[in-house]
Amino acid sequence: PSTAIDMVAVVFMLLSGVNFALHYIAIRSRSLRPYRVDAELTTYLGILSSVAAITVIYLIVSHTFAPAEAMLQGLFQVVSIGTTTGFTTTNYLAWPGFLPVLLLFTSFVGGCAGSTGGGMKVIRVILLFKQGMRELKRIIHPSAQLIVKTGRHAVPDRVIDAVWGFFATYVAVFSIMMLLLLATGLDQVTAFSAVAATINNLGPGLGEVGANYAGINDFSKLVLCFSMLLGRLEIFTLLVLFTPTFWSK
Repeated sequence: PSTAIDMVAVVFMLLSGVNFALHYIAIRSRSLRPYRVDAELTTYLGILSSVAAITVIYLIVSHTFAPAEAMLQGLFQVVSIGTTTGFTTTNYLAWPGFLPVLLLFTSFVGGCAGSTGGGMKVIRVILLFKQGMRELKRIIHPSAQLIVKTGRHAVPDRVIDAVWGFFATYVAVFSIMMLLLLATGLDQVTAFSAVAATINNLGPGLGEVGANYAGINDFSKLVLCFSMLLGRLEIFTLLVLFTPTFWSK
């Protein structure tokens, strides 16, 4: 594919990872200001830019590609994996060092809330980080009244609690499914990346699931089917179906 096609794909992958409500507000107001003042969008672009810069520099330093090709391939793969689009234009699994794992970890963040992206969503990562910083400050200043903000808006503690609840459930479910895959005989890299790729709605993983999932056993495929549903429908939305309270009158 031509460089122009790749760049057009990068632009639309980036746009698809942005909150669609933000696109709507910007179009209605005929202004770019909603994009400029949105904290989630700024963080989203900052994460992808940072990972892309690290990837491109490492590809150049390791002599994997010439500088121009490193910029093209690095940017495309980072945006594709980071937004959980899952398209690839080269075998990034063969890239040197930590790059394949770095790209996989980027998919855990995913896109913005209200976008087509998977992952935990950028806004949740922001709130987890800010709440963590607030707890560190509370250790130093126990009596201080500290407020978590996104942009100029204060975030209610109820929302913070919900985000931590989501994160705890995410980690627990991830761990259980990974252990189930390990119990079937898959190696650690394959098991970890398979769960990560499916629960984040990414697609390609590492190890035996780098190209496709045809080679793994049937039980593992069933576990990963459930993982994909959890990722696409949001964890709580699906898990609530298994609670007695949901079915009670």
